[in-house]
Formats: sequence, C-alpha cells, structure tokens
Amino acid sequence: MTRAPLSTDLSEYQVWFLTGSQGLYGEETLAQVALQSHRIAAALDAGTPVKVVWKPVLTDRDAIRRTILEANSDDSVIGLTAWMHTFSPAKMWISGLELLQKPLLHLHTQAEVELPWATIDMDFMNLNQAAHGDREFGYIQSRLGVHRTTVAGHVSDARVLEQVSTWQRAAAGRAALQSLRLARFGDNMRFVAVTEGDKTEAERRLGVQVNTWGVNELVEAVDAATDEQIDELVAEYVRLYDVDPELLPGAARHESLRYGAAIEVGLRSFLEEGGFGAFTTNFEDLGGLRQLPGLAVQRLMAEGYGFGAEGDWKTAVLVRLANVMGAGLPGGASLMEDYTYDLTPGQERILGAHMLEVSPSLTQGKARLEIHPLGIGDREDPVRLVFTADAGPGVVVALSDLGDRLRLTGNDVQLVDAPDLPRLPVGRAVWKPAPDFATSTACWLEAGAAHHTVMSTAVSLDAFRAFAGMVGIELAEITADTNAASFAKELRFNDASLRLSGR
Repeated sequence: MTRAPLSTDLSEYQVWFLTGSQGLYGEETLAQVALQSHRIAAALDAGTPVKVVWKPVLTDRDAIRRTILEANSDDSVIGLTAWMHTFSPAKMWISGLELLQKPLLHLHTQAEVELPWATIDMDFMNLNQAAHGDREFGYIQSRLGVHRTTVAGHVSDARVLEQVSTWQRAAAGRAALQSLRLARFGDNMRFVAVTEGDKTEAERRLGVQVNTWGVNELVEAVDAATDEQIDELVAEYVRLYDVDPELLPGAARHESLRYGAAIEVGLRSFLEEGGFGAFTTNFEDLGGLRQLPGLAVQRLMAEGYGFGAEGDWKTAVLVRLANVMGAGLPGGASLMEDYTYDLTPGQERILGAHMLEVSPSLTQGKARLEIHPLGIGDREDPVRLVFTADAGPGVVVALSDLGDRLRLTGNDVQLVDAPDLPRLPVGRAVWKPAPDFATSTACWLEAGAAHHTVMSTAVSLDAFRAFAGMVGIELAEITADTNAASFAKELRFNDASLRLSGR
C-alpha cells in the first residue's frame, strides 16, 4: 500500500549558529573568529540530530537584527545557537533579541579545550575571550527577559553534545506543534473534567489547531476502503504480528480483522488528506463504526501520530510531541493511563493500559494480534495488539488546563517486567514511579495532573523541560529528588510567579 507517512524526520529542520564579535578587533582577528566558530558549528552539526548551519560572524546591530528576522521567517529554522567568541557589546543585540520568535540556546564554550600556557600573549587573550563575551551576552538576555537554555563546556564533551541534542529535539517538537492540525472525531467523554480544555489558548501557546469532525465523516472513509487495500494490510499484519489463528484468512473471525484493516485505511486516508498529525476518538460517539478503533490507532501512534482517547486532545498533542522529540532514538511514545496498583509494601507498582490504544513502539518484541469482547462502546468485538512494554527508564507526562494557564506534570518512572497477564488482552506497561509510590502519587494529585498521559521511553524529562520553557508553560517535575512538602510549596510559588508574569 502506498502511503504518505507522517514525518518525524529531524533532517527537515535546521538550527542557525550565530557567533558574536565586534569590528574593533580588525579583519585578521575576525577571520580567525570565523574559522574557529565554523569549526565549532561543524562539530555540533556532526554530533547532534538537527542540521547546524553556520552564519557569518555578527559584528553590528543591523546584521544581528536582519539575521534574527530572517530566522523568524524561515519555517525550517527551529532555533538559534549563539556563542560570543570574543567580546560582543550587548547593546548590539537588543533590537534583534526583542524580535526573536525562535528558541535560543546560549552555548558557553571556547575554541580549544586546553590553554597553551607557555605561549599565551595578549593577541591570544583578545581572540579567546568567550569567558568575557558570554557573560555580557548572558546579562542582556536576563535584562530583556529572553528565555534561553544555557549549555557550558567544550563541544568535544559528550555531555555538551547530549544537552544540545536534547534542546534541539525540544525545539523540533515545538516546531512540529506550530504546524500541527488535530482532528477530534466527536467530543470528549461526557461529564469528564480533565479532558476539557481551552483550544484557543492551546493554539496561542502551542500553535496546534484543534477542531472537531463528525465521526460519520470517518465512517464514510472507512466504508470507502477497497478490498485490495484491505488485502494488503491484512498481509502486512500477518507478516508483522503473531496473529490469533481465528483471525487468519479463511478462519471464523477473519472478517473482524478485515474490518479492523478497513478502519486503518479510512482513518489513515482521512488524516493524510486533511494534513492531520494527531487525532482523538470517543467510545461514546462511534456513529456507524462497527468496532472501536484499536489496532489502527495503535499502529498510527507507532508511526508518529498523536492520539488521545475519549476526546482527550491535550494528550494527543503530547503523544505527537514525544514522537517528534524521540525521532531516531530507541524506545517509543504512547497514550497511557494509570489503571490500577500493586500496593505490596516496598514493592508498589503501577499497571498502566487503556481499553485498546497503547502503542507497540513501547516494545521491541513481537505483538500478538487478537480479538476479544469489549464491555464498553456497544459495538462488535474489536481487534487489537497485545503486548507488555519493555523494562527500562521512561517518563509519564500529562497536560492539564488549570483555567488560567496550562500545566505539564512529569514523573520519572522505571518500567519493570510484568507478571503473566493471560486474561488482560491489551497493550500494557508496569512501572515503579520515582521517588516512590506514595510521594509520586501524592504529588501527582496535588498538581491536578490528568489520568491520561504520554509515556515516553525515548526522551527524558530534560526534553519536556526545555520544551516547556520554549512555549512558556509550567512543568511540575516529580523525580528521584522530589519531596512532597517541597513540591506543594513549589506549586504555590509557581502559581504566584506565573500570575505576576501574566503567563
């Protein structure tokens, strides 16, 4: 089947590398600045996931302003990395920084790792004074209230490259949301509070367009699926998954698998034709669909689409964000829900799942394709992929609308091997939250965080922290160092700070 897959390819993006200096040093010194800064940019380009484009050395106010305006207007530019190789008087940067609309990384580095102590003279000192110039640049950013991420160290240091890479991934996620169109098939689940939200504020703050389509528009696309398209998908299922024999061609329930394939064909075509990168469904509003979409949703999430169940568009945004930020990394991203607990003292664990819709990107194992009754939705038995997420580190992150602002809440977790679950035929994950079960859950509830989350095993809270800063929303972090009392105080401080700042 010919497809136009949703892009999560970071190669379509670029970051511009800006070097600050001034004309005072003369052409010879500026030529050395250009040579050395070009080398730093090349090292970043080689060691990070997004293309780094070197720009000529900036030595005056007009050049800085024009370069930033050009970056603002170029959709492929997701951010700027700035380094003051020498001393760049900060007043030159005011007009440009006041116009900046892209994320900014301040790289505090220098050309070489070691100093040539025996040969250092004043010419060397005049050339290699980032320790001086970057402090001037840091001041003006703080004076103007410019949000930025600061990374200090030499580009040959793996730690520096990792931090820059994380920032780039967050900037790519932000850029993807700026052009994201999200289709809601029906409304959110009736009487539920946390899946509500201000879609206008989401577009203002995140860039995402959230709109609703009648589910029967999707039904029309499903009904239009051809036998040839369905045959191709079924063959793909048989090749990729351990298919329950009763679903195989010629078996008693093969027609159910074919209808699951028709849902995928129709849903995919609807999303592609509308340019959507995320979507929601709702089991209370299935129109003419014969099955609750399960298999199709799982596979589309694994390809990079965002998804939220029960009309939860905010979680769909997060799943898309995590898929972009984690592009090319091992692991995956999925809708997740804290379902139930094992409260054995000292061994507390959380069992997470959903009705059907957990992405198989959370495992490297071979999923099993099965069919089972679903006591919700009042439809035919749906097909779905059954698996357990792989053990390893991960995060769960929720997005809540607090009325006056959006809040992200994130928790570091450790996914663990699950006991056998022979009677739970869904995708699932089992994890231990940091710092411990009692602290984690108390803090989660204190933050008003949602029961739907994105689980990512590809990126850490560092990426979500960088993203939150770029878009100007709060991130409440629950980590190994979290104390419940201090966490509650931090939330109150955040309330006051964000209201004072108007964010």
